[in-house]
Amino acid sequence: MEHYKAQIKTFLAQFVRNAELQDDEDMFARGFVNSLVAMQLVLFLESEFNITIDDEDLDFDNFRSINAITQLIERKIAVPA
Repeated sequence: MEHYKAQIKTFLAQFVRNAELQDDEDMFARGFVNSLVAMQLVLFLESEFNITIDDEDLDFDNFRSINAITQLIERKIAVPA
């Protein structure tokens, strides 16, 4: 989980300059992320973690914070029982 967070933070650092983004901080409310950055984030996640972000996953709640994104990744890569 921490590994995912580190990769997400590294990606977001190019958009969130001079700000320390907390894992549970709402990136949209703080103005750190807009819809264009969100779409770039989706492409990054799909490529970096070899997952597919489906239409039903495109909910702002899945992308509001680093914790939310990490949970989405974990759900997407979980092996069905």
